[in-house]
Amino acid sequence: MRSLLSAVCILGTTSSLFAQNTSSLIIQNPSTFERKEVISIPFENFKKHFELKDTIFSITDQESKKPLIFQLEKRGKSTPQNVLIAVDIAPKGKIELTVSSAIPSKTANKVFARYVPERKDDFAWENNVVAFRAYGKTLEGTSEDAQGFDYWAKRTDELIIDEWYRTGDYHADHGKGLDYYSVGQTLGVGDMALYFDQQIQYTKHYRKYEILDNGPIRASFKLIYEPQEISGQKIAIEKEISIDAESQLSKINVYIHNTTAATTPIVIGITKRKEANPTIAIDKKANFFAYWEPEQNGNITGTALVLPHVKKDFIDTPNQFLWSVKAKNNQPLTYYMGAAFNKAGKITSMDAWKTYLKQASEQIQKPLTISYKK
Repeated sequence: MRSLLSAVCILGTTSSLFAQNTSSLIIQNPSTFERKEVISIPFENFKKHFELKDTIFSITDQESKKPLIFQLEKRGKSTPQNVLIAVDIAPKGKIELTVSSAIPSKTANKVFARYVPERKDDFAWENNVVAFRAYGKTLEGTSEDAQGFDYWAKRTDELIIDEWYRTGDYHADHGKGLDYYSVGQTLGVGDMALYFDQQIQYTKHYRKYEILDNGPIRASFKLIYEPQEISGQKIAIEKEISIDAESQLSKINVYIHNTTAATTPIVIGITKRKEANPTIAIDKKANFFAYWEPEQNGNITGTALVLPHVKKDFIDTPNQFLWSVKAKNNQPLTYYMGAAFNKAGKITSMDAWKTYLKQASEQIQKPLTISYKK
């Protein structure tokens, strides 16, 4: 406990520590590369293990004595459902975490999501490396109408959604990136659509939203679409989307509510540019699709889908790459979509993009192991 007291003194906190509680968590990395990600632990398990009396506490790396950034994830409820912890673990390494009743230091948000009524019902979300948006009802029928998810090519770790919408000047790069990605009548970066008779059936844009959590290290929300009758089937769609700090990817859970059929054909897509030989990669083992777009005035965007545990078929069309999937009624269909901007300096080539996606896929399919120690 002496080391914890020292950490508390360094932080300048004055709260008392748990009485002789020496419990800890062991987090192990099964991969041969560094894992920098957000882990999730059910709050009730965490609370019981550390004998928590309330929701005010700090989490410390036992070896370094440094506090870790964490978030109480509520998932739209009034009480915490999970504890999210940002960890950084060496290849095949492990860390041991302890908990004290010290008041945690304030942490700047690395994620953000919000409804944007001032820009025709956009819904935008971002973290410290990427930004995306979905289009809303007011855009329908206008000359600007588009279908899929849009990507904003950031090259700053600052959150820029509010600033860019406030100024409206985000189609030119003033040092933080720009919006130059074109969606049009495609699925953009990883959106989905219904797929009947070998034809895409776009639905109306989302009608309702619900923000579940908004930082500091995970933002999550729902986009809810009104029921529509398509090909004789009455179908409603709900998308639950989340983004974690540091990640190039967003997680998408799609729920199809079909009153007619047990399964519904859908496609998940990526916009394709006009080029003879697009630079793409399909990795069946790692379950990812990657596209490295052609250069535009020095700007290059990489886009991707990660589709673990999903039976899918690839369809190459003139204006987009599609993966066809059968979605089970009222059950989540989970996949990941994302993008990278060469001028952000982190991922500057197709090879680097594939390496990132291969590692991201392994992180999804081989989670960090969490064990409790008394």
